[in-house]
Amino acid sequence: MRLDLSLYLVTDPELCAAHGVEQTVLAAVRGGVSVVQLRDKRASDAEMIPLARRLKAALAGSGVPLIINDRLEVALASRADGLHIGQDDGEVADARAALGPDAILGLSVQTHEQLARLDAGRLDYLGLGPVFATATKQDHAAPLGVDGLAALAAASPLPTVAIGGLKVEHIEAVRRAGADGLAVVSAICGTPDPEAAARRFSAATATG
Repeated sequence: MRLDLSLYLVTDPELCAAHGVEQTVLAAVRGGVSVVQLRDKRASDAEMIPLARRLKAALAGSGVPLIINDRLEVALASRADGLHIGQDDGEVADARAALGPDAILGLSVQTHEQLARLDAGRLDYLGLGPVFATATKQDHAAPLGVDGLAALAAASPLPTVAIGGLKVEHIEAVRRAGADGLAVVSAICGTPDPEAAARRFSAATATG
């Protein structure tokens, strides 16, 4: 499956509460989201697996991959297209061995030191951020800012997606910084109309 990082949706169960995660995802995909990451820091694996399986089935044929945040067992049980892990979520080599060679594997990177230790041969892309402060992840590192994002993107040997407090008006700056796409949480999940919000991002991405 071709990996298009241009508009990467990360779900949040609380922000998706008005429509539910599943319906929010489907609406956002109709609006032009190119990747979906299922993220829920509180739910158990057993609670996440049925939703992940439904999303995988719903996205079949759309060309939009389903990535699971952090939970390897959920990714395997749902036959998701891939996994995204943070710096403290286990070893890249172990995740790749469990997933196999064809799955998508992404890693969050916040510093040049982390970039220098990168196991790039086993990864498909990097998530760089947070670019700006964000309330959707309370334990995030210090914001990079656009200049910090540009420095990391320039040094990365892999495609990159920017994340953290990003809105439509940031698309041009993210592009200039050299990121291949941007990840969005609240600016889509936390809106009354996720499809319309995704369309605004998608249109701006196409022309940005």
